[in-house]
Amino acid sequence: MENTDKTAWETLRHQLRNLEGGSYREYKGIKGDYAFPDFTLSVDYVQGDPFAAPSRIRIHLPQSVAQFPSQWITDYVCQCAIADYLTRQVARVAKKLAQKRGSGKSGKIEIAVPSQAILRRSALWIDKSGVEVRLTVGLPAFGRRIAGKAAAALLCEDIPALVAHSLRYEAIDSDALEQHVHTLEDAEALRNQLEENGLIAFIAANACLPRRSGVDERPLETNAAAFIPPSQDITELETPHSGRVEGLGIRAGVTLIVGGGYHGKSTLLRAIEQGIYNHVPGDGRQQVVTNATTVKLRAEDGRSVSGVDISPVINHLPQGRSSQNFSTANASGSTSQAAGLIEAVEAGAKVLLIDEDTAATNLMIRDRNMQALIAKEKEPITPFIDKVRQLYSDHGISTVLVMGGSGDYFEVADHVIALDNYIAHAVTAQAKAIAADYPCDRNAEGGQHFGTLTQRHLQLPSFDTGRKPAKVKTQSLTTLAIGQADIDLRGIEQLVEANQVRAIAHAILTWQQQNRSHPLQNLLDDIMSWINRRDFDALTPYPMADLSEFRRHELAAVINRLRSLRIIADK
Repeated sequence: MENTDKTAWETLRHQLRNLEGGSYREYKGIKGDYAFPDFTLSVDYVQGDPFAAPSRIRIHLPQSVAQFPSQWITDYVCQCAIADYLTRQVARVAKKLAQKRGSGKSGKIEIAVPSQAILRRSALWIDKSGVEVRLTVGLPAFGRRIAGKAAAALLCEDIPALVAHSLRYEAIDSDALEQHVHTLEDAEALRNQLEENGLIAFIAANACLPRRSGVDERPLETNAAAFIPPSQDITELETPHSGRVEGLGIRAGVTLIVGGGYHGKSTLLRAIEQGIYNHVPGDGRQQVVTNATTVKLRAEDGRSVSGVDISPVINHLPQGRSSQNFSTANASGSTSQAAGLIEAVEAGAKVLLIDEDTAATNLMIRDRNMQALIAKEKEPITPFIDKVRQLYSDHGISTVLVMGGSGDYFEVADHVIALDNYIAHAVTAQAKAIAADYPCDRNAEGGQHFGTLTQRHLQLPSFDTGRKPAKVKTQSLTTLAIGQADIDLRGIEQLVEANQVRAIAHAILTWQQQNRSHPLQNLLDDIMSWINRRDFDALTPYPMADLSEFRRHELAAVINRLRSLRIIADK
C-alpha cells in the first residue's frame, strides 16, 4: 500500500479509527508510506499479535525541515556524533510519550537503546538529505481486538510530537549537541596522535574510570576518585576543542600495571580496554583512548577452538596431540587463552591486554621452584613471561598486563605503572632495581623467537535449515543463537551493545551463503569493507533498527567460537 497524497496521514488516522474493535490482523492493511506535513512515515512491518515482536516504522525528515547546520552533516565524524545524540534524544522523548494503551506491548514507542559509546547505528542516521529514524511501536489492542482510536493517537499524534521535539534542530539543545560533536572530535584527535608519539593508550588527568557496577557502564556518581597521572611522567596531547590535554601515555612495548588490591589496577585496564570506543560527554572516559586494534585476552574454560596453531606457547602435548592444528570442543584455561592470543594476532591486533585475575596462571608464569620440580620436557606450556618480550621484538605487538602477584615480570617489562588509590606512579626504575637485587633465577623457556604465526583458511558453517533462513536471537552481550547454534560470548569483553552482536550475526549469515573457504584476514577485510561501502542494510533482508557498528576483532572472535567452524588445510 502506498499513499502519496498530501492528506495521506489524515487517511491513515481515519483508517485506524475505523478499525476499532476489529481483529488484530486487520492492522496488516496499514503497511505503506504516509506523507505527513513535515515528514514521511513508513510502516514496514505489522505485528500479528499484541504480545508479539512490535511493529516496525521508519520516519524520514528532510533537511529542509530538520535544518541542521550544513557544515556538520557532510562530515562523517560529525554525522556519527549527531546521529548518536539524536538517538538518545529520541529515546528520552519516546519514553515520555509512550503510554499503556491496552494489552501486551500496546502503546510502546522504542528506539534501540545506545550504550555509553558513540557508535554508528542503523536506528538513526543523518546526512544532507535528511534524518531517518527507525522505531518499533506496539499497535494498541484490547485483548486481540484493535484499539483503533488509540492507534490513531499513537501514529498521528505521538509520532509527529516525537519528530517535533527530538529531530528538528530548533527543538534540541544546540549547546549539548555541539558538546557531543566536540567530544567525539577531541577523542578522535587524541587517538590519531598515539602512534606518532609511540603510544598505545592515553588516559587523561581527572578521568573518572570507575563504573557503577559490572553490568552498568555509567560512571560511578559517589566516592569516585579522579585519575591522577604520574607527576614525573606527564604526556601532553593536543585537541581541537579542549586544547592541550595532560595525562598518562602508555608506551608501546611491555607495560605492567601493579599495586595493592582495590587501588584501581583492573579499573584502569578496563578503561584502556574500552578506549577503543569514543564515549559520550559525562561518561568520564571521553579522553581515554586506545589503539584501535587493542584486544583483551582471558582464559575461557570450555570454549571451542578450531585449527589454531598454538605451538608458540603450547607444544609437545601428551599422547602425541598436535598443537600446530589444535582443535577442541572443551578447551582448558591455558589452551583457550593461548588460542585467543593467536586468534587476536591473526585478526590484526597490535596491542594485547591481560589481567592476571582472569588469566590462566600456568600460562602466565612458571617460577624457579616449579621448574626445579617439573622438568621442561614434561611441561608443554611455555609461560607467557618468556614470550611477551618476543611478541613485541618479533612482531611489534605490545602487551599491557595487570600484575599483583608475580614480580618476575619486572625483568621483561619496559614500563611499570603503580596504582595507589587511582593515583598513578611511574615505578619502572624501582622495579628494575628490585629485579636486579632479587633476580628470579628462572630458566628462560621461550627460545630465541616467538614462533610461527600462521593464517588459517576457513569455511563458515551453514545455519539454514533448508526451509527458511536461520533466525538470530540475542538479548545480552553473553549469548548469541544463530539458527540452532548457540555461541558463548562471555570471553569477548569488548562488546558493548547487543546490537553489535546482532550485526555480527547477520554479517556471518551473509557470508556463509558463499559456501567457500577464505583466509581469515581476507574474510574480515571483505566483510568490513562491504559494510563501510553499503552500510548495515546490505547485511539484512529488510531495514533493521537494532544493529550497531563493530570491529573486525569482535567479528573474528565470534567466528572463532562457532563450534561447527571448518578449517581447510592448505593446498
